[in-house]
Amino acid sequence: MTLFGESITIGSGFFLLLALGLALSFEFVNGFHDTANAVATVIYTHSLRPIVAVVWSGMWNLIGVLVSGGGVAFAVLALLPVELVLNVGSGAGFAMVFALLLSAIIWNLGTWYVGLPASSSHALTGSILGVGIANSMLAAGHEFGDGVNWSKASEVGMGLLISPLVGFVLSALLLLFMKLVIRRPELYRAPEKGKAPPLWVRALLIFTCTGVSFGHGSNDGQKGMGLIMLILIGILPLSFAVDLGTSQASIEELSKTTETISFQMDRHAPGVAMAGYQVAADELSAYLKTTGKVTDRTFAAIGTKCREISEILENRKSLTELNSDQRKTLRSDLYLTSEALGKLIKQNKLTDPEEKKEAASLKTRMDKITKFIPVWVKVAVAIALGLGTMIGWKRIVVTVGEKIGKEHLSYAQGAAAELVAAATIIAADQLHLPVSTTHVLSSGVAGTMAANRSGLQMETLRNLLLAWVLTLPVTVLLGAGLFAFTLNVLFRLGVK
Repeated sequence: MTLFGESITIGSGFFLLLALGLALSFEFVNGFHDTANAVATVIYTHSLRPIVAVVWSGMWNLIGVLVSGGGVAFAVLALLPVELVLNVGSGAGFAMVFALLLSAIIWNLGTWYVGLPASSSHALTGSILGVGIANSMLAAGHEFGDGVNWSKASEVGMGLLISPLVGFVLSALLLLFMKLVIRRPELYRAPEKGKAPPLWVRALLIFTCTGVSFGHGSNDGQKGMGLIMLILIGILPLSFAVDLGTSQASIEELSKTTETISFQMDRHAPGVAMAGYQVAADELSAYLKTTGKVTDRTFAAIGTKCREISEILENRKSLTELNSDQRKTLRSDLYLTSEALGKLIKQNKLTDPEEKKEAASLKTRMDKITKFIPVWVKVAVAIALGLGTMIGWKRIVVTVGEKIGKEHLSYAQGAAAELVAAATIIAADQLHLPVSTTHVLSSGVAGTMAANRSGLQMETLRNLLLAWVLTLPVTVLLGAGLFAFTLNVLFRLGVK
């Protein structure tokens, strides 16, 4: 069969459709939780009818997804073991994709069923860590947890930990500030059943809903986009290994720059030579592990890979001129070299300011070729999010509106929590950090209840905290178990 002009076997086509279906299902279930939070206030306060709110939110989710740059998507993928990212078309790569998606979906569905606003970001992060740990236990030559990017995991973990605290504190302060400067009693009343608020209040709540929807699309939508690209790269490398739309000028500039950097790297490793390109790849893979240490061989390996990239791109006007194997090799070289340069810069191993600047510039050029997302992938993810919201919004709306505080949510509380949530998510997007819309918004509602002295329903808060605490360990175990099981099944089917 032929897809995107590339011939694949029926078996590969089946795996492709199954994997894409799971990735979109993850975003569909994500819509139960996170996008439902975006429409919770406007629906609960009767500012918009449910169907109108869902369509409006879905439209702004789509806009958020379309304008996103993909930084969050590839930050999440950076948690994965290097060898699985580079060989996602292998049996272990397929097992990785299926395990992390299935475990996140199972947990999200379970928490949605009981009406808990749990975190899809948490679930996906835990699943990825579980896959990485299981891979280190099952693959030869690995120590326990060796394949997990623990440095990146700590960054993601801090974002997920701090963002709810930011939501709680800033939402509380914003509500108090609103009470001080906006002396309109109708803003601080709970919604009357079946009655819409005044027009100006409706406009405010629709604005905050729009902000959360846009922020959610630009952040959460990227997680599914990254996973879909991982699947496409593994099964259709001829079409998706590198960005075929890269201009001739960019190709020539990259070829020239890699040649320059190769000489700079060689100066750090006088007399050290790599016995072939594969040896250099193995050296960089070892360096990119959490336990990897920089040596002279690291610099020599980067120089060797830069020369290989320059050779592949020499006299090329377009990346479409490369065959399938060349595109896969180029992607692997670009990924390893870019990540290695990034780690050198982060560890301050390049002391010359000019050399550091050139290395950072080269990394950016490389990332543009490998870290790209087609528009159709963004649209597919946005549609999946919207459809999930249409089906699953009601349980989350009731929890946010009535079960966090002892009093029902007022217009001002909803607006304050959503304004803070939107700002927090958009800021995290700029920093390429995945955060949980669910946790930020629900903690923001709790913060406004505390500031208003409305009281908090401790049973709901205990359940929210329990879901927050359990999500990571449960999805780690699910991810690890499903990875081992799926890998065994695929090997029995002859998929290596």
